[in-house]
Amino acid sequence: MKTLSDQALLDAYKKAKLLNLSSEFILLIEEELKKRKLGSTQ
Repeated sequence: MKTLSDQALLDAYKKAKLLNLSSEFILLIEEELKKRKLGSTQ
């Protein structure tokens, strides 16, 4: 996921939540957000 910009990662997270994608996929994104010290919107 390092090739994604911070904004692209946040956008992917929001879209994954909106589309109710698998919890495993959302968890992967959340872990990367934490690594980058970015906030996530619930």
